[in-house]
Amino acid sequence: MTVAVDPAKVRLTDMKFELAVIPVSDVARAKGFYARLGWRLDAEFTNGSDFHVIQFTPPGSGASVIFGKNVTPAKPGSSQGLYLIVSDIEAARKELLARGVKVSEVFHGGDNVHTGTDEPYLFGSVRISGPDPQRRTYQSFASFSDPDGNGWVLQEVTNRLPGRVEGDTTFASISDLAATLRRAAAAHGEHEKLIGEHDVNWPDWYAEYIVNEQAGKPLPK
Repeated sequence: MTVAVDPAKVRLTDMKFELAVIPVSDVARAKGFYARLGWRLDAEFTNGSDFHVIQFTPPGSGASVIFGKNVTPAKPGSSQGLYLIVSDIEAARKELLARGVKVSEVFHGGDNVHTGTDEPYLFGSVRISGPDPQRRTYQSFASFSDPDGNGWVLQEVTNRLPGRVEGDTTFASISDLAATLRRAAAAHGEHEKLIGEHDVNWPDWYAEYIVNEQAGKPLPK
């Protein structure tokens, strides 16, 4: 039995998740790999002997990863299920391939089938080749690993579920905003077909679409 806990009516302190520690065996090799991904190198500190720490941030991300020497007791390669949210799974995969990263094919799960022989991910252990046939949000994936075997998963999210966004409409990158505008443009084109004329209030329609999409609210028709 699951007991729901109502959130506090007044939140006194923000708790922002900003760092994940990943265990690696070779700091220089890991640094080269994450630099090749195109991630931003934020900081690097070492005492030259028994301490070394490096921080990288994926493009458009509010959270970063750190790794190094004597920063975690975890076994190298033991971090799995590290999710990178993208707005276009195929474009993201192509970019990683162009950077020399070995990435799995795009896959989706079997609806209501959560056990199988494939490598586990968020929706179980069944990986069906290709993106989700209906291209539903949250349903298309691809995966890759760093040299130590720490596992990363790309997940395509084009429309947030309710509750994930608390009210502020923000974009982590130019490409993220551009992808949102393209989806709004395509939807607005269908809207104009329905009304049979040019919509002079298209700025209001676009604004409502973009805000509602991020907040997981119904999209305008």
